Amino acid sequence: MDFLVCVADERHEHFAEEIVETIFLAAQQRGTGIARRTPEYVQSKMREGKAIIAVTSAGTFAGFCYIETWEHGRYVANSGLIVKPEFRKHNLARHIKRAAFDLSRSRYPDAKIFGITTSAAVMKINSELGYRPAHFLDLTQDEDFWNGCCSCPNHDILERTSRKMCLCTGMLFDPSEETSSTVAALVHIDIPIPQQP
Repeated sequence: MDFLVCVADERHEHFAEEIVETIFLAAQQRGTGIARRTPEYVQSKMREGKAIIAVTSAGTFAGFCYIETWEHGRYVANSGLIVKPEFRKHNLARHIKRAAFDLSRSRYPDAKIFGITTSAAVMKINSELGYRPAHFLDLTQDEDFWNGCCSCPNHDILERTSRKMCLCTGMLFDPSEETSSTVAALVHIDIPIPQQP
């Protein structure tokens, strides 16, 4: 089985409901919260060219990620990274995340790219891309971003610490700190990803 990782567009809008449900179920299984998005929100990201989708050679949805901007484009977050359970163990999350990072860099070259996660796998991928662990105060302070944490069962920790820490790890890529060796070679968007043997 092969996968195609590409910038999502109107052709992929029919996957929106499945994407939203897959993200929600994964968050429930992990016992973490994620800002619940609507299918319409996901479709808007596709129409704006701010989403990465992975599909199988048969046209089945396999994975997804989207980008959001904060503070007038000063910060970008790669959010909603998901791979359907039956397509895990193929390095697909790494390809999707790298494509989202590449898309973020091309659209917002001066923006700081950040994320918060409890996933060791995502932290590893982020590190490969040049992210570093960061204090929450180094991330966007946009209230809309942090309001997305309200649905997490650990939100009380974030509130008790005045948004200084939680169970998530903050990670940040700052282009002003970039060196020629910082970023690993990125997957080319719209290139089929063959299954690893």
